[in-house]
Amino acid sequence: MKKTNAAYTRRSFLKVSSLSGGGFMLGISWFASAKPLEKLEALQVEPTWQELTSYIKITPENLIKIYSPNPEFGQNVMTSLPMLIAEELDVDFSKVVVEQATYNPALFNRQFTGGSQSIRSAWRILRTAGASARQMILTAASQAWNVPVSELSTSQGQVKHTGSGKSASYGSFATAASTLPVPKGIVLKANKGFTLLGTPQKNVEGNKIVHGKPLFGMDYRVPGMLIAMTERPPAFGMRLKSFDATAAKKIPGIVDVFPIQVYEPTQKLAMFDTRSFNEVIAVVGKTTWDVMNARKALKVVWENAPETKDLGMGGRDTIVPAGLESTKKHYAQMLDMDKKPGRVERKDGEPEKAFETAKHIIERTYTAPFLAHNIMEPTNTFAHVQGNKVKFVAPIQGPDFIASTIATRLGIPKENIEIELARMGGGFGRRAYGHYMVEAALISKQANAPIKLIYKREDDVSGGIYRPTYQLTYRAAFDENKRLIAFHAKGGGIPESPLHANRFPAGAIDNYLAESWSIPSNITIGAFRAPRSNFNAAAEQSFLDEVAEFMGKDPIAFRLELLQRAKENPVGKNNDYDAARYIGVLELVRDKSGWGKPEHAGKKRGLSAYFCHNSYAAQVIDLRVKDGKVLVDQVTSAIDCGVVVNPEGAKNMAEGAAIDGIGNALFGKLSLTEGQTDQKNFDTYRMIRHNEAPKKIDVHFVASETDPTGLGEPPFPPIFGAVANALYQATGKRFYNQPFFPNS
Repeated sequence: MKKTNAAYTRRSFLKVSSLSGGGFMLGISWFASAKPLEKLEALQVEPTWQELTSYIKITPENLIKIYSPNPEFGQNVMTSLPMLIAEELDVDFSKVVVEQATYNPALFNRQFTGGSQSIRSAWRILRTAGASARQMILTAASQAWNVPVSELSTSQGQVKHTGSGKSASYGSFATAASTLPVPKGIVLKANKGFTLLGTPQKNVEGNKIVHGKPLFGMDYRVPGMLIAMTERPPAFGMRLKSFDATAAKKIPGIVDVFPIQVYEPTQKLAMFDTRSFNEVIAVVGKTTWDVMNARKALKVVWENAPETKDLGMGGRDTIVPAGLESTKKHYAQMLDMDKKPGRVERKDGEPEKAFETAKHIIERTYTAPFLAHNIMEPTNTFAHVQGNKVKFVAPIQGPDFIASTIATRLGIPKENIEIELARMGGGFGRRAYGHYMVEAALISKQANAPIKLIYKREDDVSGGIYRPTYQLTYRAAFDENKRLIAFHAKGGGIPESPLHANRFPAGAIDNYLAESWSIPSNITIGAFRAPRSNFNAAAEQSFLDEVAEFMGKDPIAFRLELLQRAKENPVGKNNDYDAARYIGVLELVRDKSGWGKPEHAGKKRGLSAYFCHNSYAAQVIDLRVKDGKVLVDQVTSAIDCGVVVNPEGAKNMAEGAAIDGIGNALFGKLSLTEGQTDQKNFDTYRMIRHNEAPKKIDVHFVASETDPTGLGEPPFPPIFGAVANALYQATGKRFYNQPFFPNS
């Protein structure tokens, strides 16, 4: 058993672990067969929920409700986070009611879903919440039965006393337990003691999803709610000059048309704030159809915007250049920047000298376009401003970040902002950016009504917050015996570099140089599943395969050789990765895929492995090219993300990452002409189709005692490289520019 260094008062516990005290009532035992909640619903009896902590509520019928604090957009944290509590609380998870918590930073810890950090951040906090509640119940039972706590045990929501044979539900001691102080020295289970964690659990909202019950922001409506949309410039680098809404206002059902300024010109931008188009025209009406028609009736004059500066975090100015940008010009700019000296991010040994004396040099350049998130559910939010208060029902990944911005923009106290967290129909980083909530609040305030702001698909695709466009050039130097003696990585992009200077193969090569550069742009970019890593891995892993081939080495054996060096005698002290864990996923994918086995000799296979977001992933892809189309037969995936909380959800995320990565690698492309996106909907933005998904995805996890390290993003980046390497085996051609099959 592991013991925490906890010495909490009730107040300090609330602050540190984000648990709030309060009475909770428990009573009778669970009903047999059917779930108690189902029986109460059948009897049309409203459950009487009373609070033990902010995470846990219980009824007299011994129903237990656990709140999931983080927003949900398909990664299944609404199942895995409550499992952490249920494990230590020692209850039957199949009978637990799980509910999405509302945004409340005073009660819940880190209500942000992103960066693959949900489980990692909550690992001890939520387990401590469950263990604390269990200990309080045991103490109350001890006092009621006049027996030592040491003689009591719990199982499935029941307290038992071995000596007397007494047994009672948690509910029997709830009221008394709620008056007790939060215990000190909370004991958490050792990993070997887990009975729930590590077991496959189905999505707790699966039944709701299948039956189409309202779950998503787009489903939300209240009486008197109006619909709003915004009209914005047709191109990046343009702004509103004037407009005439006369015709639009004559359309039946239209309530008002007015301009809004999303952020004040001098407003400091906080985390995840972005001014894609800062001044837009709001169209408000009774139905979506009315509003869409009114947008078409607007007569708007746009003009080119001047160069501006945004005041960002830390007081840093960000240049937003003027002009209408195009993809063709972007690639020319990146090639030109690549010829100039970059910012030295890391230097080991004497790489310049090694390249000067090298017998052989391989140099390759890789590029990738902007990518749009293409979340299934278009951007939307409900907002209702009443005086100095505002309520949202919003699909948002980071409510606390945008709440601060809204408070500043509306001039209201942050505590007066209520955010009901709607389930999201996709996120991938797009919904970390909450500018649409600012728009909705401003519209509701001026319209003096509850409104739902809706973006059309075209608004989402053409409105910014893209994966940046990138370029990476790699060089490898060899001696006369084809031994690798130096490595050079130089990467940049618009408007940021993808380079991770301290990641593999840094630390494994004596002479190593990493440089970066960037080009300012008025095209807004943001987090996109595994930011930067999704391209860096593709280029790096493609190049390593080419280096291995030149040296006459097997791709896996070559990587293992480098990693063994990094493990036993690393170069430098700032290596981001754990070489031993890296080796572990490579060996696992090698074994599970049968890499190098005679029975697989005829397969066209590609390998890739990468570290990001604290975890490690390796993939082998088997594919064919037939009639100009890529057919993926199998993906074998090996992942080390520490302890796997819910294997069912973890496997689903790994499978989704494989499909998503293959689709983006083969087809994903967003291009621009004179500031406008060439793609605006699914008819022109190519997505992977059902019949193009891998025929089989085989997922394996490294057995680990390490605390969870992250899973949502790590399996995504290496897929790109695996696809490129498999395509080389299938076609005899190396692929340097994404997407690999844009016209298929």
